[in-house]
Amino acid sequence: MSTEREQNSLIPKEKGELLAKNELVNRSVIQNLIRQAIQAMDNAYTPYSNFKVGSALLTTKQKVYTGCNIENAAFTPGNCAERTAFFKAISEGERDFAAIAIVGGKNGILSELCPPCGVCRQVIREFVDPRKFLVILATSEEDYVVYFLEELLPLSFGPDYL
Repeated sequence: MSTEREQNSLIPKEKGELLAKNELVNRSVIQNLIRQAIQAMDNAYTPYSNFKVGSALLTTKQKVYTGCNIENAAFTPGNCAERTAFFKAISEGERDFAAIAIVGGKNGILSELCPPCGVCRQVIREFVDPRKFLVILATSEEDYVVYFLEELLPLSFGPDYL
């Protein structure tokens, strides 16, 4: 019997390998992204909240950019893992993205899913088609859910409106 979380996932675990129409993202790619996000979490700088987050962003050219959250004593200058990965990729000239895996937890313990904050959702929206971009939320390589960004940020405002 599947859990509510699995039922809400774009990719139920009992389905086949193919996850996206572009055939770029399959289960092994998802597991690799989760593994890299977990490794990126180790670099998080979180002396104030102790809530560590890691992300792994996949480009359509199959290159991965990782990110971690970085806190600051003044709080607002901090940066989330998702934005760190996107900003790294953008600064290297990347513009086409397929998926992002996100993990996080207090003291680096992955006990719950860690969805992107509202600011990160809007930053992600700037650079992707929300109907095609996959957001993978995980607590391990075997425990994850997958959503299209559109499901996490419905009725979003993006560059196509300008």
